[in-house]
Amino acid sequence: MHNGQTAGGLYQLVNLFSGGALLQVSIFALGIMPYITASIIVQLLRVVIPRFQELYDEGASGQSKLTQYTRYLTIALGLLNATTLVSLARSGQLLPGCQLPIIPDSSIITTILIIITLTAGTGLIMWMGELVTEKGVGNGMSLLIFTSIAAQFPTSLGAIWTAQGPGTFFIVLAVGLLTVALVVFVEQSQRRIPVQYAKRMIGRRTVGGTSTYIPIKVNMAGVIPVIFASSMLYIPGLIAQFNQPRNGEPMQPWVEWINNNLTRGDHPPYMVVYFLLIVFFTYFYVAITFNPEEVSDNMKKYGGFIPGIRAGRPTADYLQYVLSRITLPGALYLGFVALIPLVALVLINANQNFPFGGTSILIMVGVGLETVKQIDAQLQQRHYEGLLR
Repeated sequence: MHNGQTAGGLYQLVNLFSGGALLQVSIFALGIMPYITASIIVQLLRVVIPRFQELYDEGASGQSKLTQYTRYLTIALGLLNATTLVSLARSGQLLPGCQLPIIPDSSIITTILIIITLTAGTGLIMWMGELVTEKGVGNGMSLLIFTSIAAQFPTSLGAIWTAQGPGTFFIVLAVGLLTVALVVFVEQSQRRIPVQYAKRMIGRRTVGGTSTYIPIKVNMAGVIPVIFASSMLYIPGLIAQFNQPRNGEPMQPWVEWINNNLTRGDHPPYMVVYFLLIVFFTYFYVAITFNPEEVSDNMKKYGGFIPGIRAGRPTADYLQYVLSRITLPGALYLGFVALIPLVALVLINANQNFPFGGTSILIMVGVGLETVKQIDAQLQQRHYEGLLR
């Protein structure tokens, strides 16, 4: 029983991103998850490896090289994930309740063929996503994830109606609408720091003298802290799984505690640790992606200043102060939204079929808002009226 619960934590997030394909072990079982992980790793490596940051600063040519590195890393992670998936399927831990063998032929050639096929599925999805980015509107990967999550909504809501009845179904719908409204409100919220540019003479032309603002979003980290926290919480369960007692031996106390408290979302210790990890990773990711000193130096270079704040170091300190203050409500909001499906599991016992919560809503609303902005920008660029008046 505990083994099954622990294994469930391994691919719950991956199954979400694959549109439910993982638990069907289809060609696209790995979905887009290897690409997301590779993108996050390359983004984090910019902080650790100076060469990556130099490539990013070079512009289009450098960023195309980073994209190429991301593709290579995606294939490598795809091979690793496919190997893990096949080993779980062969040992019977992928679907603990299933008595039939998922892979009847366990020869080495069949295993290699399955691993290559699953990795090829990831490569094809990556190519399709990049094609949508190049030829379509918005980020192709985001739109693919949006589609895979949205495709599960009718099935999930139908399962809740069947299992829990119409009363619970309408409660879930009401909670879902409130959650969407909250996410839209916070995702659109930003603190605008006014910036004034001094007038300068360049030849015979006067430049500057304009006023603009730096928009600092309440949730600058997006959905990435939730993904990080989910991945980190999987590690204790994995360690416990490899330390299960042999027949006749007593279970070690720490393994029993992990099995009882950190492998399922309906336990208070799991919820508390999950919430704290999300808050930590929100601050961590914002600190990596937004550099107040770099913004301050760019403003100083072009003659910009924040009214009432001296240029240089005082500007960087002020931006850091505002950033740390505004990230706290963003981190608390992310933790709250991520806990909604876990609370639903306790209250209405609908975790497996609860579509409105955590990662799925954050991604769907974020991608939806971004796509509407992109379409609006395209319309205005072609001298049409905007999509939203």
